[in-house]
Amino acid sequence: MGPAMNLTRQEILRLAASVVLLSAVSRAASALDYPTRPVRIVVGFAAGSAFDILARLIAQWLSERLGQPFVVENRSGAAGSVATEAVARARPDGYALLITGSPDAINATLYDNLSFKFVQDIAPVAGIGRAPNVMVVHPSLPAKTVPEFIAYAKANPGKISMASAGVGSSSHMSGELFKMMSGVSMVHVPYRGQAPALTDLLSGQVQVDFSTMPPAIEYVKAGKLQALAVTSPERFEGLPDIPAMAEYLPGYEASLLTGLGAPSNTPAEIVEMINTETNRALADPKIKAQLAALGNTVLPGSPADFGRLVAKETDKWAKVIKFANIKPQ
Repeated sequence: MGPAMNLTRQEILRLAASVVLLSAVSRAASALDYPTRPVRIVVGFAAGSAFDILARLIAQWLSERLGQPFVVENRSGAAGSVATEAVARARPDGYALLITGSPDAINATLYDNLSFKFVQDIAPVAGIGRAPNVMVVHPSLPAKTVPEFIAYAKANPGKISMASAGVGSSSHMSGELFKMMSGVSMVHVPYRGQAPALTDLLSGQVQVDFSTMPPAIEYVKAGKLQALAVTSPERFEGLPDIPAMAEYLPGYEASLLTGLGAPSNTPAEIVEMINTETNRALADPKIKAQLAALGNTVLPGSPADFGRLVAKETDKWAKVIKFANIKPQ
């Protein structure tokens, strides 16, 4: 009989408790030392995309504040799901972060063969920004307001073509939510990106696009496209004269949510550290101005705040995808 067998039950319980406590202290100590080597921020879209630019802004700030390089790694494919899977499968040690948000919330329902579960496998870390889209029409369309557009579309079913940056894109989903809430019928014409969609809208080959803000805003200001509404709940600072869609369709909201995620079970101390520094970045006037130039309003808050937003987005887009019977390309 070994010496361990002579221990009383109370001594065994005390020993077990001390081992658990030591393990917890060890984990906390290692988290407090974080980071001790470069950190990856994985982006599911190409260099130069809006998500990539936001990632690089935050990466530079975190590098300067935390003393280790935060390196942006572009892993495009499957509308961002390739990057999300890579981070979901990474070690939960804080050295693999993900630029996440609306695309992942959409993909969770759009793709039924994903090898991960977005809400369960990616832990929310921090919000970064929220960018509304803008409903733009060709100037030749005899509709200068949202109510006029709805009336025209209902009087001419199937005659309006709605461009988008692709199936499941922010512009597509914004348009489908509009169709669902307004009851209008439009022919969806997906393109491979926002630029070719706007090119055909400018030439009049399609009639409407729920475009992301940066590529459309200059055409609106130049009078080449007519903006009918922004897709945020309130008016957008960059286009103060353009109504919010919610003014006509109460409860309508469709914007591009962006933030940071990490593998589930990443230590809470690390999540809180990155969240705190990200919130400090969002309070910096220079960062706020750069985000505004990209059509974003800053999205500060706790990890739980960002998690609630992501869950709400996931539920909302699941309903739209099922309603419109959207299938991936």
